[in-house]
Amino acid sequence: MRAPSPYASPLFDPLRRWLEQLPAGPDTGAVAELARRFPITTENGRTVRFVPPQADGLAYECRIWESGEVETRPDNWHDFFNALVWFAFPRTKIAVSARHVRAMTPAGAPRGAARDALTHFDECGIVVLSSRPQLLDLLRNFAWKTLFVEQRAAVQQCMRFVVFGHATYEQLLKPYRGLTAKAILYEVGEDWFGEPAAAQCAALDSRLAADLGSGRYARPGDFQPLPLLAIPGLTPANDDPAYYDDTWQFRPGRRSAAPPPA
Repeated sequence: MRAPSPYASPLFDPLRRWLEQLPAGPDTGAVAELARRFPITTENGRTVRFVPPQADGLAYECRIWESGEVETRPDNWHDFFNALVWFAFPRTKIAVSARHVRAMTPAGAPRGAARDALTHFDECGIVVLSSRPQLLDLLRNFAWKTLFVEQRAAVQQCMRFVVFGHATYEQLLKPYRGLTAKAILYEVGEDWFGEPAAAQCAALDSRLAADLGSGRYARPGDFQPLPLLAIPGLTPANDDPAYYDDTWQFRPGRRSAAPPPA
């Protein structure tokens, strides 16, 4: 019997075009070849290349800015997914990297909340899109059972969940109770759902790059926490309404202080 794909979840859809061109594992040589076939150019004109760690003391983001080199550990799922996110969301990765470098000046300045926010989203970010703003409001207000049980059909029809964070992709290989992502919430028109997947991804990439590059999300607390196992279909257990009674996983939380919709 053929083993199930580790990428079977629809949450891997943003990477699927690239995964289909690579071996079933974190092959850095294949990723480097993919970068030669589909070149990415940074904000300051450097061509992105995926290279082994250099151990020369140069900061990760500074290396990208100065040479376009993205340090990528061999046989490492975390870095493998990071590389694939560069292909799926190049504008956003460029904007995030450039903003890190700008936030480092003057030299020796404290890291600060802005860089922490960028790292949180880069590692664990997800975008929730909906054509019904009231569904996004339920998410903002931690109304888990109302959203995912009472409004389940509307969620399945009018919401989409798009993973950005490479650490989250790694964790989705073996999802676990309490797995949580940092969400940005976007309202979209109903016609968005009829767009081809490539067009959706490109439009989302542009929107994210503008928001993250401008500093719109300036603190880790600006993102909305989202327990990923709440998403319908991600685990068979959430077909049972009682699943959402697990207050350790689905906490009342704070009312989000995230920036209002653009």
